[in-house]
Amino acid sequence: MKPNSEGKTTPSVTFKTFQGGSFVDVTSDSIFKGRNVILFGLPGAFTPTCSSKHLPGYNAKADKFKELGVDEIICLSVNDAFVMNSWKKDLSIDKVTLIPDGNGAFSKELGLLSDFSHIGFGDRTWRYSMYVEDGVIKKMFIEPEKEGDPFEVSDADTMLAYLQG
Repeated sequence: MKPNSEGKTTPSVTFKTFQGGSFVDVTSDSIFKGRNVILFGLPGAFTPTCSSKHLPGYNAKADKFKELGVDEIICLSVNDAFVMNSWKKDLSIDKVTLIPDGNGAFSKELGLLSDFSHIGFGDRTWRYSMYVEDGVIKKMFIEPEKEGDPFEVSDADTMLAYLQG
C-alpha cells in the first residue's frame, strides 16, 4: 500500500519549469503557502489515461473547484519542463498548471515515486490526487496498487465530491 501523507506538510522542493524562453525555479512553498491547492500526480505526459481522462477531467471542472475556494489546480508528472509544456499545448489545457517533477524529488518525498521499468518508463509518480490548505495535506486519494493503470479515486469527480462534502 502506498503511503498516505494526510496531515503532513508538502515536501519542500524546487521545480525546474521553463517559462517565456528560460528556466524558472518554482518552489513548493510558493505553490502551497497561504493557498488552497489541488495537486494530482500521474505517471506520464502523453500517456493514454493521463491524456484522455485525468488531466482533461480536472481542466473541465476547474471553474467548479474555483467556486469552492481552490486557488490553483496543479498537474505533476515525472517529466521535464519541455514535455509538460508541449503536453499542455497539445491538449489545449487552460485552467490547470502543469509542473515538472523532472528528478522525481517531490514524488520521492511523498513516498509515491514508483518503478515503472516493466513498461520502459523507469521511476515515475504513482497516480494520486491531494487537497492542500496552506501547505498541509488535508486529503489524499491514492490509486490502488493493482495490475494495469488504475484510475478509480484520483479523478476530478472524486475530489469534487470530497470538497462539496
